[in-house]
Amino acid sequence: MKKIYRIVTLLAAWMFLAACDDALNKYPLDSITEEAYFETATQLQLFTNSFYSSILPDVPYDEQSDLMVATRLSNLLTNSSFRTVPASGGGWSWTTLRKINTCLGNLYRCKDEAAVKEYNALCKFFRAWFYFDKVQRFGDVPWIDHELASDEKEALYHPRDNRDYVMARMIEDIDEAIAGLPSSYANGKTYRATKWAALALKARFCLFEGTFRKYHAGDITLWTLPVDANPPEYYLQLAAEAAEELIDLGPHSLYSTGHPDYDYQNLFAQYDADPKEYILAIDYDYGFTCTHDASGVALLSVCGRNSPTRGFIDHYLMADGKRYSSVEGWSTKTFEEQVKGRDPRLHQTIRIPGYSYTKLTTNRASFCDMDVSLTGYSINKFVMPSDNMVMNNIRSNSYNDMPVIRIAEVYLIFAEAKAELGTLKQADLDKSVNLLRRRAGMPDLDMNAANRTPDPYLTSEATGYPNVTGENKGVILEIRRERVVELAMEGLRYADLLRWASYGRILQGLYGMYFPGPGEYDWDKDGKADICLYTGSKPSSDATFVYKIGTDITLTEGTKGYVNPNPTYTISLDPERDYLYPIPTNERVMNHALLQNPNWPDGLSY
Repeated sequence: MKKIYRIVTLLAAWMFLAACDDALNKYPLDSITEEAYFETATQLQLFTNSFYSSILPDVPYDEQSDLMVATRLSNLLTNSSFRTVPASGGGWSWTTLRKINTCLGNLYRCKDEAAVKEYNALCKFFRAWFYFDKVQRFGDVPWIDHELASDEKEALYHPRDNRDYVMARMIEDIDEAIAGLPSSYANGKTYRATKWAALALKARFCLFEGTFRKYHAGDITLWTLPVDANPPEYYLQLAAEAAEELIDLGPHSLYSTGHPDYDYQNLFAQYDADPKEYILAIDYDYGFTCTHDASGVALLSVCGRNSPTRGFIDHYLMADGKRYSSVEGWSTKTFEEQVKGRDPRLHQTIRIPGYSYTKLTTNRASFCDMDVSLTGYSINKFVMPSDNMVMNNIRSNSYNDMPVIRIAEVYLIFAEAKAELGTLKQADLDKSVNLLRRRAGMPDLDMNAANRTPDPYLTSEATGYPNVTGENKGVILEIRRERVVELAMEGLRYADLLRWASYGRILQGLYGMYFPGPGEYDWDKDGKADICLYTGSKPSSDATFVYKIGTDITLTEGTKGYVNPNPTYTISLDPERDYLYPIPTNERVMNHALLQNPNWPDGLSY
């Protein structure tokens, strides 16, 4: 998947090389050397452009978790069967870090003091982000703050630094980034890192670390934390402060035209990232052939059949703010009953009866598209409007900009951090979570009401997050619900399950729609069956989809129940192992000081 940064980098690099055709140039003309580079703001920009494409996530919409499955389940969801210690790879790559440190080590060559300050800050921003990814994946990792030379034996064979030390260095880096990055956006576009992106990143990784330490307290996954390590509250406070500074002083606000029935959907479908809500975005442009396949994932059966789960749908409140799980018979409602009268963001995230996509010539006009979805629920978020879509190759021709960080996430970080700290007030919800609910036309979240009677669905061992306790249990769970609804398919769910020690939600069942038995189902009441399920001989039916139970579709209770989208897979997780990834064996063979993560046998005795 190409990004605009790559094209800009190539064009600008060509222009730079052409300008170097100077009789007085004493450096080699067939290569760019350190001695001839890092001297101007333009050169620093060219060198750092690649950090955007190598570090920022560019396909948030296809992450698998308890909320999303696909034809081929990820190794995360099928741990015991497929997840083993790799010989190499597995995320243990340091190439980008070396480039970042190379730039930091050569900034002195530039005489433009303003440029030095900005690109020092940018490098620190990306180094903090790089290490955030590594800490999430591996826990303890070596901290490397300069470009290593081949004779630095001690540094090259350094053991893993404990995550407390690494987090301290990350905070130093991000604070430099906050101080040095510009506070304004070039040309009003949110494609380059700013002070506000740095504050948002600090809030994100401090919330992660604070909640990880809280919910994994005493867990083997924290096996090397020193006795004087910072407590969860330290990071939660930093998260709340960074988020609040951005909320109070930054230029960002929610996109809204006053139409809750489609504002949320339009935010993600529009061509250019909204400069108010998006703090950092990835630029896509059809004219530059910088495109992605989000619409194809939602509309075509050949793109993996990414499918929301029933557990995802069940998180949504009713439109009047009441809990869906309080509705009689909620767990066995069929599709049209299940999606009726829910939070308006539901029908802007998945297709419901009444959906149409007029310019497609196949049955993608159907709200129920079992060819595209394994669970019966089809994606609507990130789908471009049909009049903008290049229809001859929908699979890879989406060019709506994709979010990396938006103010909605910062609101949720602020509320969650304060709730976990025990300092949350109703006024805090009113300046954060309730702004999201009001845009969607939903009633406000009342802190006292939530804490008085926590939602049984969210507290249950079978459906929720049973490890949440304390006086703020109810409001913490409601904030988690809001993350599910507001940040759906934005690439954040895996990290949430990780930091909350909630991999158990995956084991609760990754299922789809409920069917009470064989028969025809006319969900939009237009007089034509949408789907027909049968046993025995195939009946005569005009339904769009005609499936034999047990052959074409699998239900959890034989001839009735929830759709089992991946019946041949065994879902399994080991909570004493799987919250961290293993160190590749080749790396441990080269560096015996790298200890393996707990319960990942790799045949090595050191």
